[in-house]
Amino acid sequence: MQAKAPPQDRILDAALRVFRRHGFRRSSIELAAEEAGLTRQALYHHFASKEALFRAVLERIYAQGLAAEIAAAKAAEEAGLDLADILVAEIGARMQSLLASLKDSPHTDELFSEHLAQARDLYQSYSNRFADEIATTIARVCRKRKLNLESGVSVRELARCVEMAIHGTKSAFPSMQPVDAFLKQLETMLRMLIAGAMAPSAKKSQRKTGVRK
Repeated sequence: MQAKAPPQDRILDAALRVFRRHGFRRSSIELAAEEAGLTRQALYHHFASKEALFRAVLERIYAQGLAAEIAAAKAAEEAGLDLADILVAEIGARMQSLLASLKDSPHTDELFSEHLAQARDLYQSYSNRFADEIATTIARVCRKRKLNLESGVSVRELARCVEMAIHGTKSAFPSMQPVDAFLKQLETMLRMLIAGAMAPSAKKSQRKTGVRK
């Protein structure tokens, strides 16, 4: 017999389905409680408001995206891929995870707008954590493989530029749709950015050691 998910997880799963189906404005604590198989009072025991519930859903989505990013970077690095391929895999995994949470929702635009209105501090916090993870990957790969960045380019600056490339690609694809086109354009921008940031000796080293799939 399959064990039931903890109440908090069950509520967040149900709430995500409700927000995806109805959008933020038309969703309610009552709908989330019904979806989770709970009374309204039972759900209020865990979350004081619809806004608090929405914030908790967002935080879990971000945490899952970060976990997917870390796992993808590790797998790509262990496979011997070059820095550009590692970062493409890492960021692609993050974006795929984030996008999967809103798959097939007719309210994607509204949910993106509301997530900034309701939890901008959370968005900024995870943006910093995502950038930190990218910087950690760049520093680790460069150190292990004795790669150098162009003179005047720091690991932190390159990581910030990578995040800016993500946001720039978003501006060309509102709500990051269609997904395939968004991810392809993002990959192109990332490869161009990394190629321009590497010192000539590092580019030669990557061509020798990188394993392209």
